[in-house]
Amino acid sequence: MKIPRDLKGSDFARVLCRQWDYKVVHQQGSHIILDTEIPSHQRISIPNHNPLRLGTLNSILRAVSRHKGVAKAEIINTL
Repeated sequence: MKIPRDLKGSDFARVLCRQWDYKVVHQQGSHIILDTEIPSHQRISIPNHNPLRLGTLNSILRAVSRHKGVAKAEIINTL
């Protein structure tokens, strides 16, 4: 499973909101702050960069997959 290399931060935030029950709380500078209560509380920050750096994207994917209890590949398939 390859991580996409041309993903914008705003597009990634939109997918997390639509598919993974996150909500945009606010934007602080160039970072979009997302929040979820399912299955428990989690707040993540996504840089609104074009494109997202691979290490940053991989770190966010790892945090979301651990919190939601799914594989990173499932999240990547929804992008």
